[in-house]
Amino acid sequence: MSRGTLAPIAIALLAASVSSCMHATAGARQSHATTDVDSVTVALWRFDEPSGVRCVDAGPFRFEMTAGGGTQPGYGRFGGAREFTRVIDSFAFAPYSPALDPPQAITIEAWVNASAYGQYEDTPIAAHWTQEGNQQSWLFGIVGQRALAALSALPSPGYHDDLVAGGRTGQLLFAFQPDEASQPRSFRSTQIVPLGRWVHVAVTFDGAVVRFYFDGKLDAQFATVGRIHATRAPLLVGNYFDTRRLSRFSGELRLDTGGDDNPYYAFEGMIDELRISNAARARFPSAEGR
Repeated sequence: MSRGTLAPIAIALLAASVSSCMHATAGARQSHATTDVDSVTVALWRFDEPSGVRCVDAGPFRFEMTAGGGTQPGYGRFGGAREFTRVIDSFAFAPYSPALDPPQAITIEAWVNASAYGQYEDTPIAAHWTQEGNQQSWLFGIVGQRALAALSALPSPGYHDDLVAGGRTGQLLFAFQPDEASQPRSFRSTQIVPLGRWVHVAVTFDGAVVRFYFDGKLDAQFATVGRIHATRAPLLVGNYFDTRRLSRFSGELRLDTGGDDNPYYAFEGMIDELRISNAARARFPSAEGR
């Protein structure tokens, strides 16, 4: 074969190699894309801290969030994540702020890697909701197994029985208290949250329609007109209990002794890139192209 024949072949191989490298680089860049802070972001916790209990908010209000001793940093979908376990002090907590009051529209989203479904009614991903009178706003989580008392270590306190009625284990759950005096409204996804792998989950409400998304794709939608009730409830991530029991001891946030320490609603697994927005999003760029 002559040199004249080899030259075009070499050029073609070089072009193919460059093209392959460009595609590989683009793919790597996409796989490391993180959630953006934009004009409608209220809070964004990336959970990238390599140690400690402080969880930094990348959003405009810089909410102070503290993790309980039952959590630890882990490997996330992007960078780090927070790993939650089935113990009562597995949580992340942000005190009430007026900026957390729900607007007319809202989006709650996160990357989750659940290792088990809850034994009781549900396991919250995030909740602006307490059992105190008139302190229920919204709750976003996963429907649990609702084990019978005979099959569980302790019977459930039943705080969320009405919210999961008719639901299936593993469905996404979104509940909110309407601003007008009425019963809480609850909605569930069609798909089931898988165990043992990362999935992007989101719920939106624009005052007229609740929508669930999996990996950036619309899963289900429900018409319901209203406004979410504003409360002074704190934000609790990865668990649900009476937050009035929380106190600081030696700089750590922990539950006081003497209460019920059974982790009825503790989330098991990892949570990454938790974002709250004051708009009903229709696109989730970090979840697209999976």
